Amino acid sequence: MNSHEIDYRIYGDDLQCVEITLDPDETVIAEPGGMMMMDGTIEMNTIFGDGSKSQGIMDKLFSAGKRVLTGESLFMTTYTHRAFGQGKVTFAAPYPGKILPLDLSDHQGKIICQKESFLCAAKGVSIGIAFQKRLGVGFFGGEGFIMQKLEGDGLAFLHAGGNIIKRTLHHGETLTVDTGCLVAISSGVDYDVKLQKGIKNSLFGGEGLFLVQLTGPGDVWIQSMPLSRLADRIYAHSPKAGGKRKGEGSILGGIGDLLDGDSF
Repeated sequence: MNSHEIDYRIYGDDLQCVEITLDPDETVIAEPGGMMMMDGTIEMNTIFGDGSKSQGIMDKLFSAGKRVLTGESLFMTTYTHRAFGQGKVTFAAPYPGKILPLDLSDHQGKIICQKESFLCAAKGVSIGIAFQKRLGVGFFGGEGFIMQKLEGDGLAFLHAGGNIIKRTLHHGETLTVDTGCLVAISSGVDYDVKLQKGIKNSLFGGEGLFLVQLTGPGDVWIQSMPLSRLADRIYAHSPKAGGKRKGEGSILGGIGDLLDGDSF
């Protein structure tokens, strides 16, 4: 096994965090800013690339450059236990949802996920980019032409909004998904974007012009509340977007708006 063998425990329901238990000299890698707390025996370092293998300076720069294409930071952070016994480090989800643990060895050593879903992984897991085969995916796929690719034989942890539903597709079986709801797919699943049928569906169906079509065989993970959908709904009710406080269940009701100056 090339990846470090880490233990974990997930806490919470809708605002989850994952506690990673490390033996001496074991390491977990994560995106910058995801750490919630760590023991005093944990050493934190910022690195280029993912630390999955020995790299020269040019390889590290190339690896970091690929991460920039996915919209992520140039750097990653490692957490290593530098004492006897065990040490713990905890990572928190950035918004309401679920943390999804995946053992890559159970998925032929490869998972493709949306770029913002990766939370942390055992050292040895390679974090790269996956170019989709069809340009339509790039222009209209919601998550863009480039997605993240996790490779190796260790544990990786993804985060998704709302609840996570896993579907296993048989050979040739298809599933149509909203572009923002796709979290991850196993390597055997074909990913394409299809134009909505019918002008009325496209303009008034509320799902946009395009949907993702997934074709098996393989596993698919779907999230019920994409961050983009949540952000759009919050923005629509914000003062900058002309949102009004409705006052449901409030004693003040319209008086609250009056006091805020919204009625003038």
